[in-house]
Amino acid sequence: MTAAVFFGCAFIAFGPALALYIFTIATEPLRIIFLIIGAFFWLVSLLLSSLVWFLAGTITENKDGPVQKYLLMFGVLVSVFIQEVFRFGYYKILKAKRPSFPPLALRRRGYGFQTFSSLCSFIKASEGLKNISADETALSMRLLAYVSGLGFGIMSGVFSFVNTLSDSLGPGTVGIHGDSPQFFLVSAFMTLVIIMLHLFWGIVFFDGCEKKKWYALLLVLLTHLLVSTLTFINPHYGISLVSAYIIMVLMGIWAFFAAGGSCRSLKLCLLCQDKDFLLFSQRSR
Repeated sequence: MTAAVFFGCAFIAFGPALALYIFTIATEPLRIIFLIIGAFFWLVSLLLSSLVWFLAGTITENKDGPVQKYLLMFGVLVSVFIQEVFRFGYYKILKAKRPSFPPLALRRRGYGFQTFSSLCSFIKASEGLKNISADETALSMRLLAYVSGLGFGIMSGVFSFVNTLSDSLGPGTVGIHGDSPQFFLVSAFMTLVIIMLHLFWGIVFFDGCEKKKWYALLLVLLTHLLVSTLTFINPHYGISLVSAYIIMVLMGIWAFFAAGGSCRSLKLCLLCQDKDFLLFSQRSR
């Protein structure tokens, strides 16, 4: 039974992220590199957050009671802020180094292009883009936003759920002292929400930076803080989980349109009528 809980919760939490990695990132070495760098940026933000938490605990002399509660709230606030600062820092690095990425990828593949038009033709054929214009840089930045957001999400999910997942192997019985017997299952679904939200936050955040829509950055910060504080109302898992999923759906819709999606493209994709998508899928095999 413990093995079933372990693998079930593991696939619930990391299954969608694993599928996204296999089908959209694993075939491209550069995307793997950017995903690892994104995960590393999240790790560094965690390190700084841990340092702040340690210093705050030392200053308060690790007192119990209300002090710990307020200290935990302070830690969540600082951690969310640091994560978003590092997301912005990652964007600035990618933005500064962005012009050097395509030539490197093309040289590694052995392609040579003498004119910009021939380069655009190759990109159109290989990536399935319908329009190659001056906005090509923005399209590429959307891809980097997706990859970096997934890197943030995977690493965040691993660190938030790995200890709980290991405990699911036993020994012990969940809920024997009156707690919810669905603790592992709820934790798995919450980890899934966090991973997908980091993906959506990355897309919306980068789009806001590209288009100078600073309110988007603020909303990403506020929703990140809101989802994190929802865990304070546990063990009322129904309220926290449903609220988190509502935020995830709303952010997913926003990220879809920010990434260049439309109702027409969604309809064509669902009906398998998007010729560019089908051509890309055939080529990927």
